[in-house]
Amino acid sequence: MSIRFKLLLSYAAMLIIPLILMMITALLLVVVFRGDIQSIRDQYRSTGGIFENHNVERVMKELKRTSENNPVMLSDLSYLTDINQELQLSESNLIVRTQSTLVYVSPSLQNTELLRQLPVYDRSGHLDREDPVKYGQQLIELIHFEYENADHQQTSVIVATKVNPLVHFAQKFFPILFAVLVIILILTHSLLTYFVSRSIIKPLLRLKNAMNRMKSGDLDVHVPITTKDEIGQLSLAFEQMRSQLKASIQTQIQYEENRKELISNISHDLRTPLTAIRGYVDGIGDGIADTPEKRHRYVEIISAKAEEMDHLIDELFLYSKLDLKKIPFNYETVDLQAFLLDWSDELEFELGKQGVHFASDIAMPEHTLISLDRDKIRRVFSNIMSNCLKYMNKQEKNVHLRAYVSGEHAVIQTEDNGLGISEEALPFIFERFYREDPSRNSHTGGSGLGLAISKQIIEGHEGTIRASSVKGEGTCVSIMLPLRSNKVSDGR
Repeated sequence: MSIRFKLLLSYAAMLIIPLILMMITALLLVVVFRGDIQSIRDQYRSTGGIFENHNVERVMKELKRTSENNPVMLSDLSYLTDINQELQLSESNLIVRTQSTLVYVSPSLQNTELLRQLPVYDRSGHLDREDPVKYGQQLIELIHFEYENADHQQTSVIVATKVNPLVHFAQKFFPILFAVLVIILILTHSLLTYFVSRSIIKPLLRLKNAMNRMKSGDLDVHVPITTKDEIGQLSLAFEQMRSQLKASIQTQIQYEENRKELISNISHDLRTPLTAIRGYVDGIGDGIADTPEKRHRYVEIISAKAEEMDHLIDELFLYSKLDLKKIPFNYETVDLQAFLLDWSDELEFELGKQGVHFASDIAMPEHTLISLDRDKIRRVFSNIMSNCLKYMNKQEKNVHLRAYVSGEHAVIQTEDNGLGISEEALPFIFERFYREDPSRNSHTGGSGLGLAISKQIIEGHEGTIRASSVKGEGTCVSIMLPLRSNKVSDGR
């Protein structure tokens, strides 16, 4: 509800409620001094059933059962007198008429105008209630049913109920009612003014306090959104601004930490081969390599360390460009089953030369089409296989490839029986420069970017990559790629 609508509604209430109260007061004055409620007679009409008074309803049901089971009782004056006394507890009276003769008339109705205007007999079993009618100074409601007695005479049982509670109540409690109406009038104006002002001022004060705290650097302050009006929308915009500002600052802090970590990792990984190169160069310069064989060996080591540095720089450059989304993906529609079968044949040949037993289970339909960048996906597979072999410590080395379709995704899994990964390290293996060995041992190391690059490439294909492992038993890497054949190459 908008503030404008709230104000209009409150002003309208301040105008309409006093008018209604004045009309009620005027009506009560008419009732008190004239006792005339004919103008509001419709207020006494039924809206939910034949009976409104439960006592009258119960008695009428009893009389109807008596007419059906033992109609002779309705000629017994003592029985009818008892019934009438019970009805008088609800300001009601009993009339029994057979043919045109009044068998029983409540003493309260003797010689009244009502007896000359009783409803005519309709049909046996008929139950009805007449609209309230004014007889003298009283408003009377008639409830009646008809039946045929044992002599087949038309008999009507009529209950006449006085309908004048408003007159009685108003005459008795008018001073209190008038005072209550005046109090309500005053409270209405006061409460409406208070609550409308409070609903506007209080949220604005909360916003002001929150902005002052933000100005002092507190970005954890929360403004509750309790309404959908303009102030609620302003509070929502403030919360969105606060959340985005906090996220931006946290991202900036994280970037700074990542930058420091990156520089530290690069420095460490470059220093190791550089130190080795300098050592071997000094060895050659100092004459330690005093034979052609030693010099040749030193040069080979220097060349290998230089190649290692070159590979690290290439990996770092690729990762940075992937992270900045500056490398384009050249998507093409590929038959994934044929693609994996070709790769499986290559793996079997290459791994066989290294003494690794390879098995594949490619259980997906023919012509399973998917959009992917062949070269980059092969880079992912190569990185995963490199890790499998690097941490393979069993005498009998096994690598198993599985591929299948699950819903709208293709699932590709590679499983080995290597060292495995500890439960503590598993969540971090796809982070850059992460190695489970904290010493960053180059014998099992590499650049530390292979799986991070793989994750970037798979996410570039809108897929996911994850790993599960049991320490000492092996590791399973799972890749999920969406089955789509209409993805176009991007221009990154």
